[in-house]
Amino acid sequence: MTTAAQQPSELELHTAPVRYGQVLAWASWDWGSAAFNAVMTTFVFTVYLTSSAFGGADHASSVLGAALGIGGFLIAVLAPVSGQRSDAGGRRKLWLGIHTGVVALLTGLCFFAFPRPEFLWYGASLIAAGHVFSELAGVNYNAMLEQIATPKTIGRISGLGWSAGYFGGIVALLLVLALFVQPAFHWFGASTTESLNIRLVAVFSMLWIIAFSLPVLFAVPEVPRRRAARLGVVASYGLLWRRIVAIYRTSPHTLYFLVASAVFRDGLAAVFTFGGVIAAGTFGFSLSQVIFFAIFGNVVAAIGAITGGFLDDRIGPKRVIMGALVGLLVAGTAILVLGNGTYSVFGFTWTGTATFWVFGLFLTLFVGPAQASARAYLARLAPDGESGELFGLYATTGRAVSFLAPLLFSACIAIATPLVAEGQAQRWGILGIMLVLLAGLLVLLPVRPPSNVATAVVPER
Repeated sequence: MTTAAQQPSELELHTAPVRYGQVLAWASWDWGSAAFNAVMTTFVFTVYLTSSAFGGADHASSVLGAALGIGGFLIAVLAPVSGQRSDAGGRRKLWLGIHTGVVALLTGLCFFAFPRPEFLWYGASLIAAGHVFSELAGVNYNAMLEQIATPKTIGRISGLGWSAGYFGGIVALLLVLALFVQPAFHWFGASTTESLNIRLVAVFSMLWIIAFSLPVLFAVPEVPRRRAARLGVVASYGLLWRRIVAIYRTSPHTLYFLVASAVFRDGLAAVFTFGGVIAAGTFGFSLSQVIFFAIFGNVVAAIGAITGGFLDDRIGPKRVIMGALVGLLVAGTAILVLGNGTYSVFGFTWTGTATFWVFGLFLTLFVGPAQASARAYLARLAPDGESGELFGLYATTGRAVSFLAPLLFSACIAIATPLVAEGQAQRWGILGIMLVLLAGLLVLLPVRPPSNVATAVVPER
């Protein structure tokens, strides 16, 4: 009987040399996905959806949050089985293309979200559905890392993919600002009538996603189809459960890492989610200053992801992740302690603006390496032909704890409100994010490096 120690991972079975054309084509998908993640979700379209045109920020934000919550539940339920079925059917690339195409279509349909309250649920539903299909596409995209990397290069290739996403977001945001939000020249797309300029951002994002997603579909070959009986949807969940049990029995540290990464990835997401909110509310940044900081932050995060990827291949992903989490805790604590105060150090005046710029950029520097090495860690442990399913579990565990950082962020603000001066409570939300990152670090400590973890032996069906 095959033992866990004898079971090779999918990555170890990939002995072909790295083809950098395939690597660049693969990373191009991350560049393209930035149009949905950065433009539609973070900085432009959701800001439009939560404006007064849709019934006020409070009501619109509540509707958007509800829609995204439903979408998050669907991701948690669908992601593992979606990955499992694409693995078995030899259709990893096919489903990447289908899911990405749906994301592009949903993004384009946002053009018809006119600035009226009756279109709020329409726009929110499209964004939430886009999140679902974007995550499902990401499952197959992450699994394809096994096909283009080797054990010696997987860290830097994973880092390259993350950095491409950051740089793609920068370029897309700059183009959106210059063409639609603050147009550099007069053209019909700059018209603000019926918010045409913002609605055209959806069309721009759709085309961006399509253009930069095509290379991977042509350059990277499809995985071979596995000889196994076809399973219905219900039977697929039964197989998923049997495989989770098998992973726990034969490679428990794989599951331990999924739990640890779920916690610290929620903290990483919160850094970007609440960074702009803190910049504006605590440090008095204007919208243009927030966007300016976001652009610089993405540049620094991309540099961090590339650097962390090279370190990953030399010292291992666990050390990179732990170093990044410690760096995040130090930088976040500095922002919390210094706040928006002004200090005099050896005759030099240090302002709150300087605090956020310096330590905020340090936060973004450490986010990239942690994200890239977490993906590379898991890819090293995926059983042959099971990468899609394992990355589906990666998505599910992340969604299962995605309430932690937002909840603690809000709770720390609520606790601080009666104890500090007016306008000073928001920065204490940083403490909630730091607690999540610290918890992730502590849970990760006993998890073995992937070189000391046996690849799981899982049942075929």
